[in-house]
Amino acid sequence: MSGHHHHHGGHGHGHGHCHAGDGHDHDHSNDITPALQTLLYSQIQFDQITTLNESEPRSGRAIVQKTWAERLNEQPELVSDADEQLLIYIPFAGQVKLHSLLIYTAPTRAAPKTIKLFKNRADLDFPTASDLSPTQTLEVPEPVPGSDVFELPLSRASWNATTSITLFVEDNWSGGEEEETRIGYLGFKGSFMALSREPVSVLYEAAANPSDHVAIQGISGETRNIMPGQ
Repeated sequence: MSGHHHHHGGHGHGHGHCHAGDGHDHDHSNDITPALQTLLYSQIQFDQITTLNESEPRSGRAIVQKTWAERLNEQPELVSDADEQLLIYIPFAGQVKLHSLLIYTAPTRAAPKTIKLFKNRADLDFPTASDLSPTQTLEVPEPVPGSDVFELPLSRASWNATTSITLFVEDNWSGGEEEETRIGYLGFKGSFMALSREPVSVLYEAAANPSDHVAIQGISGETRNIMPGQ
């Protein structure tokens, strides 16, 4: 990863010599562009993000609102308050399929370690999040100086038709010594599900209604006679 940035820096140098076109081509081949295509940034309802135990109001929302380009910026940063736990509720503007969680934290022992994820639960607090079985549990690697965003894959079968995700940060890398947990950036990769599939299921439910059943059978019987001639 560092070698990659090094190369990129060399190209930046070229901008002074009017090689802007080359630099531009290079940008497209590096790994940032594909990430943008699957980032669910525009599908997040930022104004409805809630965070429990944040030391500064709306800082949980602020780290999700950071763009990919701002991901390594020191500020804003989410810092926990009374203890090392955090609970972040993030709703989407429709149904999404989640593929991975993107997280960046500065390389300190205040970095989160265990994150329990809950799907489509708008009602969680710390006691319920501690009691309930999560949809998935992630272990975040310990960040080292120079590390970029960690991309943590999600079990795709568990994250179809996701309308919200709640992240319960259970502990950090200090092993209980450090009561502050710090997170610099949160993002999600996945795909936005078109809602055009809904009418299909509605029709299907109507067709399964016993009183409609006879009529539908009659229609399909007639159709069967017509179809070979078409």
